[in-house]
Amino acid sequence: MALKSPVDFAGSITSGQKDPCCFGVPGCNPRCVRYNKKSRTCRLVTRAISVDRPQLDFSNSDWKKQFQEDFDRRFSLPHLKDVIDVEPRPTTFSLKSRTPLENVNGSMQGSWNGYVNDDDRALLKVIKFASPTSAGADCIDPDCSWVEQWVHRAGPRKQIYFEPQYVKAGIVTCGGLCPGLNDVIRQIVLTLEKYGVKNIVGIQHGFRGFFEDHLAEVPLNRQVVQNINLAGGSFLGVSRGGTNISDIVDSIQARRLDMLFVLGGNGTHAGANLIHEECRKRKLKVSIVGVPKTIDNDILLMDKTFGFDTAVEAAQRAINSAYIEAHSAFHGIGLVKLMGRSSGFITMHASLSSGQVDICLIPEVPFTLDGPNGVLQHLEHLIETKGFALICVAEGAGQEHLQQSNATDASGNMILGDIGVHLHQKIKAHFKEIGVHSDVKYIDPTYMVRAVRANASDAILCTVLGQNAVHGAFAGFSGITTGICNTHNVYLPISEVIKSTRFVDPNSRMWHRCLTSTGQPDFH
Repeated sequence: MALKSPVDFAGSITSGQKDPCCFGVPGCNPRCVRYNKKSRTCRLVTRAISVDRPQLDFSNSDWKKQFQEDFDRRFSLPHLKDVIDVEPRPTTFSLKSRTPLENVNGSMQGSWNGYVNDDDRALLKVIKFASPTSAGADCIDPDCSWVEQWVHRAGPRKQIYFEPQYVKAGIVTCGGLCPGLNDVIRQIVLTLEKYGVKNIVGIQHGFRGFFEDHLAEVPLNRQVVQNINLAGGSFLGVSRGGTNISDIVDSIQARRLDMLFVLGGNGTHAGANLIHEECRKRKLKVSIVGVPKTIDNDILLMDKTFGFDTAVEAAQRAINSAYIEAHSAFHGIGLVKLMGRSSGFITMHASLSSGQVDICLIPEVPFTLDGPNGVLQHLEHLIETKGFALICVAEGAGQEHLQQSNATDASGNMILGDIGVHLHQKIKAHFKEIGVHSDVKYIDPTYMVRAVRANASDAILCTVLGQNAVHGAFAGFSGITTGICNTHNVYLPISEVIKSTRFVDPNSRMWHRCLTSTGQPDFH
């Protein structure tokens, strides 16, 4: 099956049965939208990512070669020289000098290995699964054959495609706030200066800053950004929407930008990719490089995005408060709602790290509220056996229990129903109905967890991502983003990372660990 775009497959499936359309499709995500309690069947809508690969005949001995050739084509990095004549020059970047190298004759010291070779690769997947039924298995063929999938290693190159003294670089932060934005801005500026770039500007309030006259460019240099990492938020401001691609590229030309660093999530990266494609159409020597930003950790192919660790850490304060409230009250129930529109990574990791959560509810795993296998029945059991309970729910979980609206926000995201308020009301009504006292405390720290300063782990990640973004731009790449795959820093084509949202795999070992930690049953 060669899918060309995200596709909905509708069907029904018995609870616990595997979805037959998912085999061999990375990122396939069955979602229950209507659960029948009597027949224990679930109306599914399966989101499958575009894999853009040829239909494979596994009986053909060359199928693996065919797959790898297609993979190499898709993950080849777009480069300026693909569309314009541009000659490289020796890099001005060196760790041995306090200032950018000048008058380099091209004979870099062979003994110093600080540069990354263009042919360096890292493996995208490193586990050889023995069976499709193995936890978290992601198989290409029915035999789960091992297939090497190599992606480009990130870092500084010996050859660059810009003259730093003539470069004008821009930085823009889009979407919502995220811990670490200022760390990335700061590191991009410092690395650009290390190359010898003197003209660096910030675009205010996301893509809106390209076409609103009152939002002037913000000149950036070491002195300006030196301490901005000590605060949360974005030094440049953020906003959603405003992606009129033609107008943005017109503005890029008018501003004479040579590089644009775009910090944002899936929607922002989709916009950045369109900007890159428009620049290619116009044959502009402009490098568009993304830096993946989301506390939801939902960007495809990457181990982790910056802001996620800090958000999980900040969520601990809310969970701890809810635990204290629940534990201190007679029949106390603590309910915490965390961010996660379609992916439950924050909720899962916060529940795991807390060790106090009894019920973890995420968008990827449907659940029932009523009935013998429902959440409310399990709450009764917890109150009877331990006297209190703690629930952690992602904002996108259980939307099938809420009335749906077709309203969208400025980024085009569906406006969700409030599962936290709904659960709060259902829990209170249920215990009142059965005549059992309950004391429910609801905590919603959603925006608090993203407004804080980056912790040490995220600050390091932001430093690495900011530096590699600059290295990628000077190497002549455009339409790329930088991230971590299996602990290695890599470059990926934006077109590949925006094909789907990254989801928690309910068959993964991490979700199994979460279930073991909470002790919760299957709510079907």
